[in-house]
Amino acid sequence: MTLLDPMSNALSAIMNSERLGNKQVVIKPASKLIANVLFVMQNYGSIGEFEFVDDGRAGLIVCQLFGRITKVGAIKPRYPVKARDIEKVETRYLPARGFGVLVLSTSEGIISHLEAKEKNIGGRLLAYAF
Repeated sequence: MTLLDPMSNALSAIMNSERLGNKQVVIKPASKLIANVLFVMQNYGSIGEFEFVDDGRAGLIVCQLFGRITKVGAIKPRYPVKARDIEKVETRYLPARGFGVLVLSTSEGIISHLEAKEKNIGGRLLAYAF
């Protein structure tokens, strides 16, 4: 199996495990980008604790699931969004205002769309979860 987009594969693994009712999921290969996206999702209560496990190769992440995710996915292509356009993108990817989280890569690091609006900065869209 070839991994063309590790972020998309990781979020698909989370979605599939949620649908099956599993309490945890193993994501491999691990990366800092995936860990930062999971950290943002954890801050908003979508997932539980996760830990990086070094297996001698690419590593893996073991993530606890709460069963709270309806849908999660990577946004491809990772197009840029300005601070004033975050509202438009929010209506495109999230089902309702104040429901779910968009994950952006900004000059401040990987943050949620709410933090980006608060800091009035734009960035590149990475993922969504609700």
